[in-house]
Amino acid sequence: MVSKRTQELTSFIVMDVLEKAKEMERKGVHVIHLEVGEPDFDAPTCVKAAACRALEEGHTHYTHSLGNLDLREAIAHYYRGTYGVSVEPDQIIVTSGSSPAILLVFSALLDPGDEVIISDPHYACYPNFIKFVQGVPVGVPVFEEDGFQYRPEAIRDKITARTKAIFINSPSNPTGNLLSEDRMRQIAAMASGPDAPMIVSDEIYHGLVYEGNDHSILEFTDRAFVLNGFSKLFAMTGLRLGYVIAPASLVRPMQKLQQNFFISANSMVQKAAIAALQCAGDDVARMKSIYNERRKFMIRRLKEIGLGITVEPTGAFYVFANVKHISTDSYKLAFDILEKAHVGVTPGIDFGANGEGYLRFSYASSMENIAEAMNRLEKYFRTHR
Repeated sequence: MVSKRTQELTSFIVMDVLEKAKEMERKGVHVIHLEVGEPDFDAPTCVKAAACRALEEGHTHYTHSLGNLDLREAIAHYYRGTYGVSVEPDQIIVTSGSSPAILLVFSALLDPGDEVIISDPHYACYPNFIKFVQGVPVGVPVFEEDGFQYRPEAIRDKITARTKAIFINSPSNPTGNLLSEDRMRQIAAMASGPDAPMIVSDEIYHGLVYEGNDHSILEFTDRAFVLNGFSKLFAMTGLRLGYVIAPASLVRPMQKLQQNFFISANSMVQKAAIAALQCAGDDVARMKSIYNERRKFMIRRLKEIGLGITVEPTGAFYVFANVKHISTDSYKLAFDILEKAHVGVTPGIDFGANGEGYLRFSYASSMENIAEAMNRLEKYFRTHR
């Protein structure tokens, strides 16, 4: 008998696309993958060396449930140096990826029926985290002409006595856009007072910004949770390491959840993460430069093909393109593109009702692959029209 909560979870459509693409590849079809947001780079050499050294030195045991103190100190130092904010190591909980961090936050914060404001479109899995702990996601539409940024007044209109949190994600998945400093300040101001909602800020794409600056929510309020990790910026997706920075009063409740459900994050990978923060700067700069070239090329080609991009994305590694003039069924369109053009893309409906009529393209793939994919898409859309 499957639980009601599990039955109510929606599938992660991008994984459905990927699995269909893998099935086609097993039959000999050459598919170009622009659907998955995973860096195509290998982890930096210093990270791999630190991981191997950690194994050789016997770091194969449980760590403190909050994470190794030396890693938490390195994260605190990183936030101090990058954003000028003071974070104590004991405010940090190291997790096996940023997804467990999201689960810890909402498990500690929400009672049944409590509400969390999220943008629409949003990262596909956010509502499922909230609903799984019996919270209620409340969508606030964001629009292409605003660069998919929250309108603060639209958030205020949705706040009720049950609102426990406002969820932000900048740079954003799926849109690749950033929240402006002014809008972040206005959103942070909504967290003022003990009964006001907290801010939950997903900063997993921080550092992958090509124009403008990314700001941590901690620059504007301490009534916030920060979600971050090593998967995106440091190309460490398979090593599964993230963290949450939490208000001091909420660390112990989250620590108890960590102890019961996860015990601790991977010991060896925690050592590798210290190397990422301290030694991988040149690798990150190289990857960012390549991403930026891909970004500019993809935007130009998608516009030439005739897809809509009103505000060009400046962060993460996604382009969220308007295809409403072609189809209002992004799910059907994405699978048709996969079948006929052999290019994997993500339908906008995966990211919420307001994402319908869009497709997400990831440029976390080689320039050669992106160029060929754009040629295939150009041919497909010419035929489709």
